[in-house]
Amino acid sequence: MTAFAALHRPGDPLLLPCAWDHASASALAGQGFAAVGTTSLGVAAAAGRPDGASATRDETLRLALLLGSAPFLLSVDAEDGFSDDPDEVGAFARQLAAVGAVGINLEDALGPADRHAAKIAAVRSAAPGLFVNARTDTYWSGDGDWTATLRRLDAYREAGADGVFVPGLTDPARIAALTARYDVPLNVLYTPGGPTLAHLADLGVRRVSLGSLLYRRALGAALETTAGIRAGRDPGGPAPTHDEVRALC
Repeated sequence: MTAFAALHRPGDPLLLPCAWDHASASALAGQGFAAVGTTSLGVAAAAGRPDGASATRDETLRLALLLGSAPFLLSVDAEDGFSDDPDEVGAFARQLAAVGAVGINLEDALGPADRHAAKIAAVRSAAPGLFVNARTDTYWSGDGDWTATLRRLDAYREAGADGVFVPGLTDPARIAALTARYDVPLNVLYTPGGPTLAHLADLGVRRVSLGSLLYRRALGAALETTAGIRAGRDPGGPAPTHDEVRALC
């Protein structure tokens, strides 16, 4: 078992914060997080490109190159692998592993399940040490079809996925059903107003991702601060000093 896989513990799930650049990743690692993920939305928005459109392959690889040698474990959000060709996805995964990434998140975007399973198998073959987190979007952008969710996750597990991910799923009973069904970690996306981290741990979840939440909160804080200053108020809330940010470089 790899060091990253060992962080997916029953009763004490991996809380995976997701960064979008060097400073955000370093700041999170400085708070004691042993592993940091990346957020495809944050990477895409920072580059002025659309998310989920296979438009940020180069930006994702550059960020992995920047962070892969840092003193924390790196898992990369690779959208759908940036290609419909499983061999190309496998080649990209090999590049990620070569620069130091230990995990990859692959989403099916509700495309053909057999094609996504083939991508997972290709990644396992091309980069055997990479933890493959297989995501289905049946709840994130679909209609929450439970039967389709199970069918897809079964196929992805059979193809060799090291973990399964159902963003958008918040129903405790169905979360518990998935943790009981699979012998690999279930990843759930933390949702404000949904189950707490402690509740998810009790349900058997072994990985809780923050996705784009931190990026969106940072953007919201910037807008709130600007609006407050314009209205004549002193900005509230914590902010790293200039020197503290420089120290992250």
